Amino acid sequence: MRVFFFMARITKKECPTRGRKSDLKKSECHIHAKLQVRLKAIYRLRFEHTTVMLCRVLHVNRSTYYNFINKRPSKREVENQRLRKLLLEIYMKAKKRIGTRAFKIILLRDYGVNISEGRILRLLKSMTLPKMSTIKPCFKSNKSPVFSSDNLLKQEFNPKSPNQVWTTDFTYISIGAKRHVYLCAILDLYLRKCIAWKVSDRIDAKLACDTLEIAINKRKPKEPIIFHSDQGSQFKSASFRKLLDEHQLLASYSKPGYPYDNAVTEVFFKYLKQREINRRTYHSIQEVQLSCFEYIEQFYNNYNPHSANNGLTPNQKEENYFKKWKVNEKLDTELREFKNYIFQSLLETCNQDLNASFLYCNRSQCI
Repeated sequence: MRVFFFMARITKKECPTRGRKSDLKKSECHIHAKLQVRLKAIYRLRFEHTTVMLCRVLHVNRSTYYNFINKRPSKREVENQRLRKLLLEIYMKAKKRIGTRAFKIILLRDYGVNISEGRILRLLKSMTLPKMSTIKPCFKSNKSPVFSSDNLLKQEFNPKSPNQVWTTDFTYISIGAKRHVYLCAILDLYLRKCIAWKVSDRIDAKLACDTLEIAINKRKPKEPIIFHSDQGSQFKSASFRKLLDEHQLLASYSKPGYPYDNAVTEVFFKYLKQREINRRTYHSIQEVQLSCFEYIEQFYNNYNPHSANNGLTPNQKEENYFKKWKVNEKLDTELREFKNYIFQSLLETCNQDLNASFLYCNRSQCI
C-alpha cells in the first residue's frame, strides 16, 4: 500500500497537469511487471523523474539499471543486426515475394551466409515485416474426371532435358472495375522457365498462336515437343493446331475440369498473382505488360530460386545444362575421331597382312 501511495504522490507533485494519467501508467508498467519491462520504463521516464525515485518505486536496484543501460551488445546481437540488414536488402530486392527457404538459398548464394530457416524466421519476426499471403483456393467437384484420349503428359512433370515438354495456359488480370486483360504464358518443364508470354485485351486463338510463335522463334526446336494445355477452345482451334503441325509439336490436353494435369502452369500463375498482380492496381494494358516483364524476366527467371531446380534459378539451370552438353558433345566428337583412327589403323594392318600372305603364297608356288 505504501508503494501505491508513493506512486500517487509522485504523480500529483511532479506531473505538470493534474487529472491526466500518470507517466508511469503511460509506460504500461507496474511493480509486478517483469524486470526488463520495468527497466525499459525507467529508461523512458528518465527525463521526467529522477532515476533514484523511479528505481525505488519500481523496485529496481540502481546498479541493475546502470548495468542495463551500459551493457554492450553481445556477438550474437551484433551478428543478428548484420543479418537483419541482409534480410531487409533481399526482402526489398525481391519486393516482398519470397519465404524463409528462398531467403536461406539467396543468403548462401549471394552473400556466403549459411544459417537455418528457423533463425531466419525469428529474425524476420523481430523485424515485423508484412507477411506474404499463402491462401490457396479450394477446388471441389462432385463429378468424376473424364479422361481425355490425347493426354500425352500424364502428370510427368520432370522431363530429362529442355525442349521436351512445354505447357501453357491463360489467366486474366483486372484493369479497372469491369475490364480485364489476358496473359498467355508458356513454360519449359525441365527448366521451370517461362520461355514466352504475351498480354492482350482479347482471349482468342490469335493470342495463343502469337505466344507460341514467340516460343518457337526463341528456342528453335529441332525435335518433336509435347505441348500440353487445358481443353480451351483457343488451343483446339484450327489455326493453332495448324501451327503445332507445322513445327512438329505434339498436342496434349488435360482432362476436362481437372487442373491438376497442368499443375506447374497453375502454380506459376498462382504465385504471379500472389507476389505481383494482387499487390497493385492497374489502369492500362501497358502497366500490366511492364509489371509482367519485371516479374517474369527479372525476378522469376533470373533471381528467384526454384525448389524443383535444387535452389537454382531457371536461367542458372539452363546455363549449367548447356555447359555440360557442350562438354559431352566435345567428348563424343573426340571419341568418334579416336574410333575412326583405330578403325583405319586396323584396316591398314589387315591390308598389309593380306598382301604379305599373298606374296608368300606366290613364292611357294614358284618354288
